[in-house]
Amino acid sequence: MDITFSMIAGLIAAMLHVITGPDHLAAVTPFAIESKKKAWKIGLFWGIGHLIGMLFIGVLFTIFKTLIPVDTISNYSEQLVGIVLIGVGIWAFYKIFKTERNHKHLHIHSEDAPIIHKHEHIHIQEHSHQHKHSAYLNQSNFASLSIGFLHGLAGIAHFLLFIPVLGFETRSDSLLYIGGFGIGILLAMTTFAFVIGNVASISKNGHYVVFFKGIRLAGGLFAIIIGIYWLFSN
Repeated sequence: MDITFSMIAGLIAAMLHVITGPDHLAAVTPFAIESKKKAWKIGLFWGIGHLIGMLFIGVLFTIFKTLIPVDTISNYSEQLVGIVLIGVGIWAFYKIFKTERNHKHLHIHSEDAPIIHKHEHIHIQEHSHQHKHSAYLNQSNFASLSIGFLHGLAGIAHFLLFIPVLGFETRSDSLLYIGGFGIGILLAMTTFAFVIGNVASISKNGHYVVFFKGIRLAGGLFAIIIGIYWLFSN
């Protein structure tokens, strides 16, 4: 069998797995919108977490399948994912209304104000903003990694994606499929987050305030709806 076929098969299977999972997209979208141009990191960290979670549950199932109730762990993980998605949606709404409240303040302009004082004030604001933005990105990356890990734990159905491994004639083909699968997970979600983040960045920098607010609201609402469905359907 052509070795490129096994890798491409794993790549396609992984990308379809990510993109066709509304819970995957709902978990990443609010973070990607808020991160804007750094959004690709959100997708990358989610993908890494997802792979770690799948590997972890796979090892448990393989080694301790008769001792540890892996099915139960998976089911509880699915419900926990639903709760987390609802939390992500609520967080998105909080960010929206917090931003609006912070921007509603009184502007006082005085021609007698010293120029040097005005310059120092702006410098402090920019430094503070950069520091807060950097801290936010680190928190979002960790949150995305954690949610991706939970998604990896959720659903024994993940093992169905590895059934093709049993049909390969050689171990190298099987390993290439698994490698392609891992690359596909990372590539699909990183690309998705990158696109969403750039749309958000363009809309904000272009002063399309209504559109930017709309996609932020849609991202939060999307996470809440999928979270409620995921919570009560499992």
